[in-house]
Parts: sequence; structure tokens; C-alpha cells
Amino acid sequence: MARVSMKILILIAALMVAAYWGVAGTGRVPTGSVQVPGSTVAGDKVLASLFSERRSSVQVQGSGVVTKLLPDDNDGNRHQRFIVKLSSGQTLLIAHNIDQAERIEGLKPGDRVEFSGEYEWNHQGGVIHWTHRDPAGRHLPGWIRHKGRTYG
Repeated sequence: MARVSMKILILIAALMVAAYWGVAGTGRVPTGSVQVPGSTVAGDKVLASLFSERRSSVQVQGSGVVTKLLPDDNDGNRHQRFIVKLSSGQTLLIAHNIDQAERIEGLKPGDRVEFSGEYEWNHQGGVIHWTHRDPAGRHLPGWIRHKGRTYG
């Protein structure tokens, strides 16, 4: 009897985990929710919500049009920096670590890029960083896609 009860408990626990991941894996971040560690959320609505809620340290994916190229940040790890505008109108600073990943060659205003990285809130709309692999393997890898090529 104890053996059957243990199997039922394991089955119930497995169903609860599956149900949880079914909800958490949708990529939706409702107001007041917490991102599941190790997952990525996507889209303009999510980025707008993160901005309005002043949230940070959330792994995101999105796309936008480059509006401005900025000088590289050469303090510490070097970063290629540019501004993208989402279809919602929100702008983001992309800080792409060029000590960990290749520079995005030929990038210019008007180009569309897709990105995956960590969102950090600021007054201008936010910053996306960690657009590369973590050599220590402790952070989800990010990337930038430009003209069919993925950098990261």
C-alpha cells in the first residue's frame, strides 16, 4: 500500500511541476509576477511592462530598429552601444560586450535587429546587456541577430 501511495505522490508532484512550467513557460510576465530563473520573456508588451514597473535583471527577447549608433564604451569590458526603437515607440540602449562577442559589423541606423539579453531599467527606456555567452556559465546566453547573422 505504501508503495502505491508513493507512486501517486510522485505522479501528483510531476503533474504540478508540469502545470507550473506550462504557465511559466508562456513568456508572459503579468504585473506583479516574478520571472522564472533560467527563462526568457519576449515582446514589446513585456518590455513596456518592465519599464513601467521599473524592473531589472530580467532575461528578454525582442526586436527593433537601430536609431542611433553611440561611441563604444571602453571603460572596463568594451561595449558596442546603440539605440533601438521598438514598434511600441519605446527605446532601449543595447550594450553589446565586444570583449566576449564579435562586433556587429556594418550596423547602421535604420537596420532591424533582434536581441536576447538582460533588461535593466533606466529613465530612458532601459538597457539590454548580456548579449553574449557567459564564459563562466552562470548566466543565460544572449545574442544579437543582424542581417541573418547571430552575434553572441
